[in-house]
Amino acid sequence: MKKIIVPVDFSEHSEFALEAAAGLANKYGSELIVLHMLELSYAIISSATESQNQEVVFYLKLAEQKFETFLDKPYLKDVKVTPIVKHFKVWSEVNDLAEEHGADLIVMGSQGISGVKEVLIGSNTQKVVRYANIPVLVIKHNPILLDFENAVFASDFSEEAVAPYLKAKTTFNKLGSKMHLVYVNSPDGNFRSSSEIDKKVANFLRKAEGNLDNLKSVNVVSDYSIEKGILNFSNVIGADVIAVATHGRKGLSHIFEGSISEDIANHSTLPVMTFKI
Repeated sequence: MKKIIVPVDFSEHSEFALEAAAGLANKYGSELIVLHMLELSYAIISSATESQNQEVVFYLKLAEQKFETFLDKPYLKDVKVTPIVKHFKVWSEVNDLAEEHGADLIVMGSQGISGVKEVLIGSNTQKVVRYANIPVLVIKHNPILLDFENAVFASDFSEEAVAPYLKAKTTFNKLGSKMHLVYVNSPDGNFRSSSEIDKKVANFLRKAEGNLDNLKSVNVVSDYSIEKGILNFSNVIGADVIAVATHGRKGLSHIFEGSISEDIANHSTLPVMTFKI
């Protein structure tokens, strides 16, 4: 894992993300590209008047000063950090920056949890998740200890889940994580018999890997809802991160019935990593 991008807005949750990214950088020798997106209006950016050009320079200088203070952290002492201030017009350009630098991961902070979709939906984190072609790690709390020893990849084992599964497998191999696959059989999902699930899982693994060697990593659990099944299973095995699949423009999408991926990202106290379908 050579490069990690950390978009920040200088908030407390941005600092959580920065500290988490620094922990990963220290462990894997990664460079941190810390990005602040200066959201100036198109009128200001495109204007040729001297006063408005001065306004752009003022905001850039102010951001640079904030960066200097924000990056003055003891946990960054031995980490290579490249601060970047951009006046992007759209958040999809974060993905362009990731491709330009050959980044392996984006780490972002996101605020609080609740029963409605405030955590990622409509937020800048959600916007990045929508467009990123590389994994996005969402941090919601102060990362006291960030060690991804056990990772849960929740799946419905459909054909469209093959690509994110392979991306997750590659990423967690780099992180030295043991990946546990989980399928939840529940009344609020498409309930199946044991034989139907076995067949579905076997077909999935044959398509993804050409064999059934990873069958031992698959866990089938029953619960009142898919979301509860995933969260309860993650708690039982002591998971450190939960991985979910996303559709690009749809964001945290409906790879399960309903909006399970969104609910998991909202309600999980664990970090959540997204992989684009």
